[in-house]
Amino acid sequence: MLDTGRSLRAGTIGDSSLRPDGMAKVQGTFAFSSDEQLDGAVFGATLRSPHPSARIVSIDVSKAWQISGVEAVLTADDVPGSATYGLATADQPVFASDVVRYVGEPVAVVAADHPETAGRALAAIVVEYEVLEPLLDPEDAIRGNHDDIHPDGNILRHQRIVCGDADATGDVVVEGTYELGMQDQAFLGLEAALAIPDDGGGGVELHVATQWLHEDRRQIAACLAIDESKVRLVLGGVGGAFGAREDISLQVHTCLLALRLARPVRMHYSRRESFLGHVHRHPASIWMRHHATSEGELVKVEARYVFDGGAYASTSGPVLINGITHAQGPYRCPNAVVEGWATRTNNLPCGAMRGFGVVQACFAHESQMDRLAAACGLQPLEIRERNAIRTGDRLITGQVLESVAPVVECIAELDALALPDEPVGGHDGHPLRLPGGAGRTTDARHVVRGIGWGVSMKNLMYSEGFDDHATARCRLADGTATLKFATSEVGQGFVVIAGQIARTVLGVDTVELEQIDTEIGSAGSTSASRQTWMSGGAVDSACRKVRERLFEHVAAQHGLDPVQLGIDGTDVVDTVGTLRLPVAEVTRGQVFEETVEFRHRPTEELDEDGQGNVHTAFAFAAHRAVVDVDVELGLVKVVQIATAQDVGRALNPLSVIGQIEGGIAQGLGLALMEEIVCHDGHVRNASFTDYLLPTSLDMPDVVATLIEQPDPQAPLGAKGVGEPPCISSTPAIVAAIRDALRQAGVERELRRVPVRPADIVG
Repeated sequence: MLDTGRSLRAGTIGDSSLRPDGMAKVQGTFAFSSDEQLDGAVFGATLRSPHPSARIVSIDVSKAWQISGVEAVLTADDVPGSATYGLATADQPVFASDVVRYVGEPVAVVAADHPETAGRALAAIVVEYEVLEPLLDPEDAIRGNHDDIHPDGNILRHQRIVCGDADATGDVVVEGTYELGMQDQAFLGLEAALAIPDDGGGGVELHVATQWLHEDRRQIAACLAIDESKVRLVLGGVGGAFGAREDISLQVHTCLLALRLARPVRMHYSRRESFLGHVHRHPASIWMRHHATSEGELVKVEARYVFDGGAYASTSGPVLINGITHAQGPYRCPNAVVEGWATRTNNLPCGAMRGFGVVQACFAHESQMDRLAAACGLQPLEIRERNAIRTGDRLITGQVLESVAPVVECIAELDALALPDEPVGGHDGHPLRLPGGAGRTTDARHVVRGIGWGVSMKNLMYSEGFDDHATARCRLADGTATLKFATSEVGQGFVVIAGQIARTVLGVDTVELEQIDTEIGSAGSTSASRQTWMSGGAVDSACRKVRERLFEHVAAQHGLDPVQLGIDGTDVVDTVGTLRLPVAEVTRGQVFEETVEFRHRPTEELDEDGQGNVHTAFAFAAHRAVVDVDVELGLVKVVQIATAQDVGRALNPLSVIGQIEGGIAQGLGLALMEEIVCHDGHVRNASFTDYLLPTSLDMPDVVATLIEQPDPQAPLGAKGVGEPPCISSTPAIVAAIRDALRQAGVERELRRVPVRPADIVG
């Protein structure tokens, strides 16, 4: 786990400070959650359904108990509390008892003295199934063509948005249906946990990689039928998250086994099991029709969204709302008719992933903007700039956009970035610079270069009236600031930002971070690009309250008014006099401590017509992709991705660039290679051999410029930066492929991602 007990000698706000865990991760010494060990711990393992839909006739665990070394075998009958759990809706069973609803659903767990023993025990459990006809097509769920697969029905959420004149039309009309496959978060650190029971206290301590410690604790306690105070969570080292760690995976199972055995229990998924054990990005089908004037000004957008939520709700409802409320994209549009469904099926459960519904929406609306530009005789950037949304404009939900919205600036700054100066294949003609790479399949004479664009907007923080808050504590003593928060560090670098805030506000050199656990109030989830705003706001507020107390102390000692004191470097100074005292000196022997719960302004749910102040704030980004395409073989090499991103204020520019590069990698993956392939509800490529991920050889040069216009709503002026890079990078790459094909005299609509070679060659 992250060594939060060490001092953080980071810079102040605005500096490019290094991460305290960076060197350990590069050297391979960082302790991830899978590295957690404890003497006497036994090993847990999960029995999973082989069917997407079946009735459980019987479960016989007797032969598992006969295996030497088996310590426990638990099924649904052994759950002492709530039999179900879930983020938004408690609809997912801890163990399937009467039916299974997807391939991989947990049916039982075992604990044994060795992982191999646990594996033999799982194989010895006999489950008799009556196989049922699965519901696999979300359209069948919408049309009522299948019996309900869950007591709550097959529709997870349905929402309409009607804005302005529903009958408005334009001089130019374009439409299309766009599809996106199921993408995996593909974090490198697999699910793992260590549960340690109290000595006779009936409680449990869980070390786990998660995005939301307190939400995990709530669900675990309910299933264990114990008070939340008896469940303590400690953040283990997180090897990536991207949304998949928002939902419970092995947390309840590990704790159940530990309490049953009164001894520590470890669980650790394999890569194949990980594909079954966490939620994924929703596959989607989106139909859109855009109306515009002959000059290319948007008149109306119509859309129909269908998101496949899989077997359980997770966050499908909020994902759908994010998708449909971003149907207009970062463009002014006075009229809209949008309708969306999130459905249950017997496919793998889907939930949060970086971009949270807006990735799907952006691929559709940016593809449409290119079609509209062509129909109006305009250039791709010209039509986007002409319709760019601005601060004060009204969204299709009726909400007034109060966020700083530098969309025009993003487009202009992006256009000013230099295109690659190297020819196809590079100056040296090395085969790795051609599509197909080391395969040496491509002849440069058959390669065409294309350029494509994408622009996006993304909501920040939670929406629809959710009580979104974050808690932080600051303690200042003897020149050292000590911070405590439950903010999950999943790679976004908040542990650096927190130190920078404290150094800036308090004028200290040394900042200590206490262990990240549930011994303080919730920080909410590390998702929705929210932690810099929310936990950053909490840390900033706590530090400022401590600074007030520090100033009061100094003022009382020197007969001054506290309001005339300030911080200059590492000194307390009298801003109207000559007093200058080192913070380390004036805090010697003193302790100042404050805890703050920070909230953003309230939001509200949409009404039946999709109207309401549903979101908190927005960030914007623009991407330009340059690709080389072998038109005959359908191979693509992304040469460059350029981006201009609205960041509000860059608190740590190095960290911002890292987030941009990582997000672009995931956007590239969705555009060209990443998809969980399912057939009849079964995953066909549950490994990194068959589920293809971009490597360093697939990554292009990334050229980024940061648009810094501090947002007055944000406590530090900074907007979240994690999600925008993966949103409009995908449609930019696909648009660039279309452009290359057009230059070669080939028309391909490419309405589905990932784009396969067969899609290009037709």
